[in-house]
Amino acid sequence: MSSPQGLPLGLMLYRGFTFLAAPAARLILRSRAARGKEDEARLPERLGFSGKPRPAGRLVWIHGASVGESLAALPLIEKLLYDGNVLVTSGTVASANVMSRRLPVSVIHQYVPLDTQKAVNRFLDHWKPDAALFVESEIWPNMLLGAQARGIRLALINARISERSAAGWRRFPNSAKRLFSAFDVVLAQDEEIAQRFRGLGARDVRVAGSLKADAPPLGSDHGLLEALKAQIGARPLLVAAQTHPGEDETVLPAHDMLRARFPDLLTIIVPRHVERGDDIAMLCGTRNSARRSLGDKIHAGTEVYIADTMGELGLFYRLARFCFIGGTLVPLGGHNPLEPAVLHCAIMAGPHRASAAKAYEAILKAQSFGSVASSADIAELAGRLIENPGLAAAAGEAAARGAASQSGAVATTVAALESLRHARA
Repeated sequence: MSSPQGLPLGLMLYRGFTFLAAPAARLILRSRAARGKEDEARLPERLGFSGKPRPAGRLVWIHGASVGESLAALPLIEKLLYDGNVLVTSGTVASANVMSRRLPVSVIHQYVPLDTQKAVNRFLDHWKPDAALFVESEIWPNMLLGAQARGIRLALINARISERSAAGWRRFPNSAKRLFSAFDVVLAQDEEIAQRFRGLGARDVRVAGSLKADAPPLGSDHGLLEALKAQIGARPLLVAAQTHPGEDETVLPAHDMLRARFPDLLTIIVPRHVERGDDIAMLCGTRNSARRSLGDKIHAGTEVYIADTMGELGLFYRLARFCFIGGTLVPLGGHNPLEPAVLHCAIMAGPHRASAAKAYEAILKAQSFGSVASSADIAELAGRLIENPGLAAAAGEAAARGAASQSGAVATTVAALESLRHARA
């Protein structure tokens, strides 16, 4: 069913809801800022206002919701700079902080506006991008339809969508087709994902691979890395990265099993959300724990080190010969395995890997091991790697080869975008 204005009923209802909710936007943003969820000094950007002028010439706009998507776009951003100006938007404070350190100086960063028509119109009328590239699965109806109405060329890049999300969209087929067909091109991470987008009404869907495979290695501060190495010394090490509730409760018993074999073992837990530091410290119970966010050092008696700080994953992947990747023992699809692998850090992962299925498959196949499902599995495999440093080193080399086999998406994406531009010129 469609409205007289030509929009399916589902999209008309969405527009009505965002129109009614818009007056409360400022209050919601201030409340979020008070809880550290928004940057108070830059709240106007979330309403579509900008304090920066639009640069003259061609402007390509790239939007990635959070840290992972923004980092994935970095190598593409550098390529696009040769052809004009680049505007990058993201939606989280963490992503803005990371981008402030990683973006080339000539790239403009803004917070993405809320998806209300007034905020979207202010943003688009000010920046007037020639093309807009949305990373992974960012579908904001007012933004997408507003950009299409202005003739902005649209691409969904590094695109992915889970079967569960696709099934949700299939419940509203007219709305799904209207939105997904707005993209001039969809560059999917693999063929399975591409088929889902085709089924939802996307017009030109191509397989380009994952941009994350071409992303530069995570950075690290050399001085901080050397300081951590000095504190750890020759102690055996277990790193659990990007963990979620339910996973720390699995990692800590594995730590206990390993301590029975390796009394000086140090376990480092890097939670996905840094505000969970208190919770993890409580879970440690009588285990001697220390917290990085509090400035604690690692000393001989430290059993568990909670790395509850932002932007330091590169440090811990460089410290470890192997690590456990979170989001895989709970049904979240798993976090990026390429980040440790390109640093020659072998991976262990649970069964939930849908978010980066091809990357996990390539790395685990290259290693020939790494699947875990329990505390006992983690302890058994980690014990083998601790006892045999040569095996751990070889696994790290294999992980790097597996990661390298997934590269090439940036070149494919640039070629697809260039062909689209010339076809439309």
